[in-house]
Amino acid sequence: MTSDLKTIAVIGLGYVGLPLAVEFGKTRPVIGFDINAGRIEALRDGQDATQEVSPDELSEARHLTFTADPADLAAASIYIVTVPTPIDAHKRPDLTPLLKASETLGGVLKRGDIVIYESTVYPGATEEDCIPVLERVSGLTFNTDFFAGYSPERINPGDKRHRLPDIRKVTSGSTPEIAEEIDQLYASIITAGTYKAENIRVAEAAKVIENTQRDLNIALVNELAIIFNRMGIDTEAVLKAAGTKWNFLPFRPGLVGGHCIGVDPYYLTHKAEEMGYHPQVILAGRRINDGMGAYVASQLVKAMLKRRIHVDGARVLILGLTFKENCPDLRNTRVVDVVSELRDYGVQVDVHDPWVDAVEARHEYGLDLVIEPEPEAYDGVVLAVAHDSYKDAGTAVLRSYGHPNHVFCDLKSVFGPTDSDLRL
Repeated sequence: MTSDLKTIAVIGLGYVGLPLAVEFGKTRPVIGFDINAGRIEALRDGQDATQEVSPDELSEARHLTFTADPADLAAASIYIVTVPTPIDAHKRPDLTPLLKASETLGGVLKRGDIVIYESTVYPGATEEDCIPVLERVSGLTFNTDFFAGYSPERINPGDKRHRLPDIRKVTSGSTPEIAEEIDQLYASIITAGTYKAENIRVAEAAKVIENTQRDLNIALVNELAIIFNRMGIDTEAVLKAAGTKWNFLPFRPGLVGGHCIGVDPYYLTHKAEEMGYHPQVILAGRRINDGMGAYVASQLVKAMLKRRIHVDGARVLILGLTFKENCPDLRNTRVVDVVSELRDYGVQVDVHDPWVDAVEARHEYGLDLVIEPEPEAYDGVVLAVAHDSYKDAGTAVLRSYGHPNHVFCDLKSVFGPTDSDLRL
């Protein structure tokens, strides 16, 4: 069995799907599908709002076409699903995008087709949640008429050094033959190589623990930052000293958001609780990280009070809204927790971020961004996201937005300890 001449359809053209479609589209026919017609039009014009793929890279994908019409998917025989898998307001997995994508594919699925899922899920979701939808809508039988696989995405938004071909890919399939075909398919574009997992559930579990492990490590240093703050010890100085040991892990405290680290652990804990086990360590780490926005706000308020700054009615400028530096991704950003908490104190909060689309910020979080912060207007200035533009500007420029008596908070320890009044 070979996938050499088979047409691929990539379902969902966000941070994960678009780079994948582009890479495959350099050498083989690819249909890029997204339900957002505006997104499709922009991509046809060579523009990627996520800034993960440049216009030149889009033009290099000569075999890639874009569509928002599900009927066009029938021309493919390999389908790769890369839709989001968020959590709801109660921190429960929301499989709605995944199940709707499966319904769409069920309408075009043919005998011999392969459906590969890349979206982060809990172990068992592909075979227990998605496959039944494909069978129901298509009328076909799994592992007889059509087949499936799971290959977890490892895209790091905004990272221009670790690109898709440079990151080793875990693959899996619903039969040994399909697993081999899927592995060879990805091997054709992943220069870093592939790793064929024993089965789909192993591949699903591997993905969800990658970010759970990172989440717990960050939770540890966040808790250490809280402890060291009470001791009057600079956390960054401690971490630098400890980092001189060869096997010390270089994690830093901060707000934990994004589409992976702040979400994936809840997929694993949800499944564990379904099985009758209540996770202790994982949820403890989540509680710490979820509470960091409130902690940052409280520390800023305390620092303002020490300077005899009246908090109720004070103005604070937040620099950075995205969940990480140098990318426009707003998904699950926890900067909004700081904003919300400060507003509860009666603080007037302005947010500035040169990477963010103002329309998206208003749509997602109801925030109206300031285009250019007003000089000497703020009682507090918080550097929340370490964009290069803020680093290059330097503390003199960033502090110029504050009153002569203001608090400058450097959440990411971008600058030295004497350059800021407060940091984690």
